Amino acid sequence: QVQLVESGGGLVQAGGSLRLDCAASGRTASNYAMGWFRQAPGKEREIVAAISWSGGSSYYADSVKGRFTISRDNGKKSVFLQMNSLKPEDTAVYYCAAGRYSDYVSGHGGDYWGQGTQVTVSS
Repeated sequence: QVQLVESGGGLVQAGGSLRLDCAASGRTASNYAMGWFRQAPGKEREIVAAISWSGGSSYYADSVKGRFTISRDNGKKSVFLQMNSLKPEDTAVYYCAAGRYSDYVSGHGGDYWGQGTQVTVSS
């Protein structure tokens, strides 16, 4: 079992920055690829970014390329999402997931999920 807890969400003006943190616990937490997903009101959950277990590969949705950066620290069992140049359309609940990298890039979700953290970008 892997438990995930997100933090770092909040309210920010357009053009601003936020960093989301996801702390993982469990013996095998560092063995998983990690992903960040988001779900806006009335919309389906979508992948934002993913990173392989080693950190050597990363994936980004087209909508966030060049603005968001995913990283991980396996020693601390944590994954991060640095979000810059935020736009109102980035407003959503952001979820951390642990699973398989191939699943993320093919449009599927993770095996374990956090409870989510709200990000609101005002115009």
